[in-house]
Amino acid sequence: MALDPESGLSPAPKRRGLRTGFTTGACAAAATRAACLGLRGEFPDTVEVPLPIGAMVKFEVSHLGGSSAVVIKDAGDDPDVTHGARVQATVELGGSFPAGGSDWAVSGEGSVVRRLAPGSTLRLSAGRGVGIVTRPGLGIPVGGPAINPVPRRMIARSVRESLQPLPSQVTVTVSIEGGEKLAQRTLNGRLGIVRGLSILGTTGVVRPYSTAAWRASVVQGVDVAAAQGCTEIVASTGGRSESYARKLRPDLPEAAFVEMGEFTGHLLKRARERGVIKVVLSGMVGKLSKIAQGHFMTHVAGNQVDMAYLAKIADRCGASPALRAEIRAGNTARHAQELVIGAALKGFFDLISAEAVKACAGLVGNSPVVEVLLFDFEGGLLGRSHG
Repeated sequence: MALDPESGLSPAPKRRGLRTGFTTGACAAAATRAACLGLRGEFPDTVEVPLPIGAMVKFEVSHLGGSSAVVIKDAGDDPDVTHGARVQATVELGGSFPAGGSDWAVSGEGSVVRRLAPGSTLRLSAGRGVGIVTRPGLGIPVGGPAINPVPRRMIARSVRESLQPLPSQVTVTVSIEGGEKLAQRTLNGRLGIVRGLSILGTTGVVRPYSTAAWRASVVQGVDVAAAQGCTEIVASTGGRSESYARKLRPDLPEAAFVEMGEFTGHLLKRARERGVIKVVLSGMVGKLSKIAQGHFMTHVAGNQVDMAYLAKIADRCGASPALRAEIRAGNTARHAQELVIGAALKGFFDLISAEAVKACAGLVGNSPVVEVLLFDFEGGLLGRSHG
């Protein structure tokens, strides 16, 4: 757990508002620093780690013998699956691995090497609970540990600053207790990361209820699909709509399905950058109606379903004044859906789908081409529109 309240970043103690937390990468760097100090016979209760944003933060550490240390992750008030996880680093001197160059190179399953300093090579390995990369498109070598570039630099810095003189060869193994099970609650499997969690973080700080990690996973999903040669992807607003789309498109590989959540705009722009030809949006009436209105951040807290808009769509489909009034006064998009189906109003869901396609074209033009699949809550296809 981090301690430094004076930095304005610490999750302890709580003063006002929501607490910030610290990334898994920052915790791994702190555990590495403590493990290195243990090799020198020093066993402090806290270590100080410089974060990429420039702040110095203290972390509580537990020593497990002379070469291993643990930091318990505190994600602050962010709903992070790794909150409370035990992030462990074990440091070993010597070895039989090849000398590293200026870039990370895979040296074995779950391991990479890089030159730490002239005459010194660092091997970074995935221990139990830390994933291994099996697909391209994540910006880190296939076959290596799922430890992102910034945490790798932080870990390397911890070794350089804590082991003097530097050994010719040193191995840091990062583990996360229960990481295999926790990874089942993430998108790692979809991205081709197996056996555990990713070590993430670009700033070292977790902002409470931040959408940054989810947005990054959506972008990575597009990158992985493109790297797998997918020219068409299916982007769903949630797990159910994805499962329904999979039944309609069994011809597509797993990598072609990306759960975009609320990040429609980010996904479409990334798909354009990566040369994806076609994006199929799969969702239900509420979120697709928001997209149809040009709202590409569809989180319910950010903008509510516009019942007046749904009434206008019904009007364009020939709805009676009474039905339009019922829809306008409805409680939810699902309620509007039930009213439309009950009145046997034709074209309503196809028109929402077409309006969503039009809005997407206004954002990214004709590349990628966008198609929409609008499902009911049981998986029935209510509406569809091609770009």
